[in-house]
Amino acid sequence: MSAPLSIPHIDIHRAGDRLKTRVAWLDSKHSFSFGQHYDPDNTHHGLLLVNNDDIVSPGQGFDTHPHRDMEIVTWVTTGSLVHQDSIGHSGVIYPGLAQRMSAGKGIMHSEKNDSWRLTGDTHQEPVRFVQMWVVPDTPGLEPGYEQHEVADELLRGGLVPIASGMKKHDGESAIRINQKAAALHVARLHPERPISLPEALFLHVFVAQGTVQVEGVGELYEGDAVRMSSSGGQRVQSFEHAEILVWEMHARLGQ
Repeated sequence: MSAPLSIPHIDIHRAGDRLKTRVAWLDSKHSFSFGQHYDPDNTHHGLLLVNNDDIVSPGQGFDTHPHRDMEIVTWVTTGSLVHQDSIGHSGVIYPGLAQRMSAGKGIMHSEKNDSWRLTGDTHQEPVRFVQMWVVPDTPGLEPGYEQHEVADELLRGGLVPIASGMKKHDGESAIRINQKAAALHVARLHPERPISLPEALFLHVFVAQGTVQVEGVGELYEGDAVRMSSSGGQRVQSFEHAEILVWEMHARLGQ
């Protein structure tokens, strides 16, 4: 990995400009090149390779498929998602539950909107979730899984670290990822109670719900994102209830 130039840069990406995959059961919007969508000028930001905003119909989802050498964090905004993997984990992910899967040297998993198989409560609601991938520090690790309830902390309205490999988050509620230069924060903004972005070589701010105002950027709507380099400290506020996902990264993929 190499450090970027220390020149501040801000790049806004609107929801309507994102790459899209749409089939009968899936509406997926990709922030970066993904699957059949490839843009050599849009492959990652810092250490973040995937930021997919997915809506999955009830009873449908991603069948069992493999991953390797990737830290995968899933954040559900509405509905519920069932995770099952080849190392024995099975459970329901819902809003306020932080979840991380470390693919390591290889793992198989599925993600489906069929929680009634486990809970018995049939529903007809789609699930919406954001799936994010960052590269690990070391390839070939043992695969792993972790989840943690963070809903109570989010109620306070501040920026909450929910997945981190950074030493400064040791002892906090954040689940651990195998990348010491990255952390994911979530904030559920209260009207007119601003938060400040962390300072980092790379920031990726994604509006998961609602509308926010970012100092020096302007208004961002649901599904919009802003990529920042050598920046941070900007105030973010909302005049309605909103939710943002913020990746703080202090390194980038080697070039």
